[in-house]
Amino acid sequence: MRKKAELKGFDPGPLQALQERKPLGQHVFDNLKQAIIRGKIAPGEWLVESHIAGMLGISRTPVREAIHKLERERLIERQPRGGFTVLGLNRGDIEETFGIRSVLEGYAARLATLKHKPKELKALEKKIEEYKHALVEKQMEALPEINTEFHELLYDLSKSPRLIHMINGLRDQIFRFRQMILRNDKFAIISNEDHIQMLKSMRKRDAEKVESLVREHILRGRDAVLKEFGK
Repeated sequence: MRKKAELKGFDPGPLQALQERKPLGQHVFDNLKQAIIRGKIAPGEWLVESHIAGMLGISRTPVREAIHKLERERLIERQPRGGFTVLGLNRGDIEETFGIRSVLEGYAARLATLKHKPKELKALEKKIEEYKHALVEKQMEALPEINTEFHELLYDLSKSPRLIHMINGLRDQIFRFRQMILRNDKFAIISNEDHIQMLKSMRKRDAEKVESLVREHILRGRDAVLKEFGK
């Protein structure tokens, strides 16, 4: 028997109040999506419309809407006998996503190095210190979020809205990968060392070096995920 998702990571919150701000189906979608991305609902778990609606005490219509959106985003897969299962990551997903990231994020880092104002680097420095503190305190669950914030701050300095939009289109997949990578103590430490080197080169306005560092950083992450995937 397939395991039904217990939705431990799904917090419906005060549904009535939220319904006034955005459609209930969108609220259900947003929370289910985050639960999947953050691993609270694991690959292979079974989502059933009626089961979710019953747990939340709402009608099946908004749940159906949310599930169809999740299917379109390739986060879940319809099963022949009814219901949906959460999709895992395959080797093709990993190689394609990291390949695209290395190009887009490398270019964004190059632009950021050329366009930033010196005072704007303080936010990156702060994230590096936050990450160091989390490492020392063994707060490993905090690392993916801090890591994500560092990269988002870096790419914002590219001053290229279109490029940032393209990178953000991969944000959810990227977060899933970061969680896998940063579970490993060795890679968690290397990741921050890479960030320190990026910041040093940005201060020197060495755009070519920063682009190279970001690409190497991303492809090292790809290799770590592929290694984990092959276990």
